[in-house]
Amino acid sequence: MAAGNDGANKPENDDPFGYLYEDGQAAGAQPPRGGGYGYPGPAASQPGVPRTSYNQVRTVGERQYGGQQHAQPYVPQQQAPPQHHHGGGSGRGPNTRGILIGAVAVVAVVVVGIAAAVITNSGGDDGKGDQANTGGTTATTPAKPSEEPSTEPSADKTPEELPKQDAATLKLGGSAGLATDVKGAEGSNGTYVVGFNQVGSSVTWKANMPAEGPYSLTVRYAIPAVDANATLTVNGKPNTSPLGLKNFIHSTDPNLEKNWQTTWAPVNLKKGDNEIKISCETGNQCDVLLDWLEVGPPKES
Repeated sequence: MAAGNDGANKPENDDPFGYLYEDGQAAGAQPPRGGGYGYPGPAASQPGVPRTSYNQVRTVGERQYGGQQHAQPYVPQQQAPPQHHHGGGSGRGPNTRGILIGAVAVVAVVVVGIAAAVITNSGGDDGKGDQANTGGTTATTPAKPSEEPSTEPSADKTPEELPKQDAATLKLGGSAGLATDVKGAEGSNGTYVVGFNQVGSSVTWKANMPAEGPYSLTVRYAIPAVDANATLTVNGKPNTSPLGLKNFIHSTDPNLEKNWQTTWAPVNLKKGDNEIKISCETGNQCDVLLDWLEVGPPKES
C-alpha cells in the first residue's frame, strides 16, 4: 500500500538521504521551505496536519521512543589531528624497525636466489659450458660438431721396423756350421755359427731395407777373451776397415759362455734387398762364434 500524500508538500520534496548531510540546524543554515536536508517539515510542528510521507525524515536525535524527549542537534565531533611520535616513545607510531628488518630479509632472499641461479647456470664441470649474460638472457656457446676421422696419412711417420736375423738362418760358406754347445746364445734354440776361424768361411744375409741411407750393422758374438776381426762386404763392396770383434768387456776368462758381447759398424744401404757378408779372409783373426745380425739407425762413431 502506497504512503499517504494528502498534504501540501510532495513526497519528492523530502530527501530520504538528508541524514547523510551535515545537520542544517547545527550549521546555522536557514531551514528550507517545506523541510528536508535535516530539517523537519511543517507537518512535524502542526498538529492535525497529515504527514506528507511515511518516510518523513527527522533530525538526528529528534525521534522519540515511548516518552517525551528533547531533540538534540547533532554536533559532529572534531577529529583530533594525528600525533607523530619520534624516537623510542611509548606512543603507537609506525614500526620502522620491523619494516626495516622485513626489507632486509626480502633483499637477502633475492640475493640468495640470484646467487643460486648463477651457480646453476655456470654448470658446476668441470665442466664447464661457457655462458654469457647479455641483456638479461643467458647465451650458451653452441657445441662444436665432432670432427670426422681423417683419411689422410699422419704427418708423424711411424718408424719402419728394421731387419734382424739369427746367424744360424743365414747362408753359410766355407767351414762355417751350426752348434748349440755353448750356452748364452740368443738364436732360435740357442743355435749359433761355429768354424768361422778358417779362411773362406762366411755368412751372407739378404736384408730388405725400407729406405736408402746410412745405417749401423750390429753383430753379437763370443770370443775366448782374445780380440778378433773379420771382413765386411756390402752389396759386393768390401769395407776399407775390418769388422772389429774385440774383447770389449775386457774378459780374462777364455770360457766362451762368459764372453758374449756386441759390436757395430756403419753401412750405407739401398732401398730393398741388400747383400751383407761377413767373411774370414787372409789377414783376419776369426776365432769367433756368431749369434745374430741386426740393422739399426746410424750411430756416432
